[in-house]
Amino acid sequence: VRAKRSSSNGWTDRSRLMRVLVTGSTGFIGAALCRALLANGHQVRAFHRPTSNPRLLLDLPVEHALGDLSRPETLDDAAAGMEVVFHAAAQLGRSGEGLARMYAITVEGTRALLQACRRAGVERLVYTSSVAALGVPEKAPHAAGAMLMDENHSWNYRPDHWAYGYTKHLAEMEVQKAVAEGLDAVIVNPSYVLGAGDVYRQSSSLIVRVAQGRQPVLTEGGLNFVHLDDVVAGHLAALERGRTGERYILGGENLSIPKIVEKIAAVAGVSAPRVMLPPGLLRRLAIPLGWLEGFLDLPVPAQYFRQAGDYYYYDIRKAKDELGLLPPLPVDAAIRAAYEWFVNVGAIRKQG
Repeated sequence: VRAKRSSSNGWTDRSRLMRVLVTGSTGFIGAALCRALLANGHQVRAFHRPTSNPRLLLDLPVEHALGDLSRPETLDDAAAGMEVVFHAAAQLGRSGEGLARMYAITVEGTRALLQACRRAGVERLVYTSSVAALGVPEKAPHAAGAMLMDENHSWNYRPDHWAYGYTKHLAEMEVQKAVAEGLDAVIVNPSYVLGAGDVYRQSSSLIVRVAQGRQPVLTEGGLNFVHLDDVVAGHLAALERGRTGERYILGGENLSIPKIVEKIAAVAGVSAPRVMLPPGLLRRLAIPLGWLEGFLDLPVPAQYFRQAGDYYYYDIRKAKDELGLLPPLPVDAAIRAAYEWFVNVGAIRKQG
């Protein structure tokens, strides 16, 4: 675990072995959490849908619990006997998925799981939210003027323009309600996660798109990128040292879109795209591209074009100070780990 040892005992002793439920266990973050928990000697129950891709769990000695967040009757059995829950399941913002579907899974599903945890006497829950729940940044003319958002930033955007972020925000409100009712819960907000095992984005990942030459144009704006190993370390540190009801941004390096694409192209051994489109043009194209979305190979859902030119940069000091996290791993290492994994699973044909 990439975290400094704390001088205090924190919430739990490292030597204490626990029974842990991980939702979203077949996903990118969830499977990595299962692996880390097992490495630390804990008993892990992996909750996932019967139709989920189990590739990332195949070699792990976990107890499988089949169910669905949209079926509350499956959650009581999953939570029974568990001391700790990592709720990493989510409805991703794929094309064609509206607010109603995302609300049913992300918000109502989280509410149902929290209720099941209280009935089961779960001692602590760590909820995997997202920096998307913090809303959008105030406009900045360029990267140098970008404001760093922190845990105090609150939702400030139209729900129908960013269903994923809005439902993550509402799910956090459900966690806060459960805390007020007596559940010990902590929230973590990863930024854009890079690393090995992104099983559900083998075609849509920025790394795959750049390596395959499917990212011909760029625009202004920026994101925060974090290594999967740091996200896992942040989850485990939040379990031990996170304050009840608090949120912690798990981030890495703030980079402009052209810079991250340049880094990916260097690792993949391809030429980086040089054509820059004005953000204003992309924002105006959001609606017409939405009509044609099913026929186009877009880098992101069309609704995200409304955010072109924004700098999603974050201040990660709170997690570092309160959770005792080490400085984040270099983004180049995260890109390399992700690229090699995509090559190994056949999503990228290696150059040369």
